[in-house]
Amino acid sequence: MIVAFSVSPSGGDPDGGVSEAVARAVKVVRESGLPNSTNAMFTNIEGESWDEVMDVVKRAVEAAGEGSARVSLVLKADIRPGFSGQLEAKVDRVEAHLRDRS
Repeated sequence: MIVAFSVSPSGGDPDGGVSEAVARAVKVVRESGLPNSTNAMFTNIEGESWDEVMDVVKRAVEAAGEGSARVSLVLKADIRPGFSGQLEAKVDRVEAHLRDRS
């Protein structure tokens, strides 16, 4: 399964930035050892089970929320038992279609 999530604590920098808190969350994800990627809006994690992936999300949310009274979490999941390596394979399939149309 692949989970895309975005976490943002309330408060933070006077200019509204949350990069320090997000960095704490991404550190948890990267240290998990699960395949992952981060872009401007979401962090994606791939794992074999709900428990494995959601444990990482929970710890990432807790890390991002350190010192905050409130945390917002947006989560989307692609649950496809029996498939792995889809974090990159899904993108590769789209890129192949784009090359075929060139």
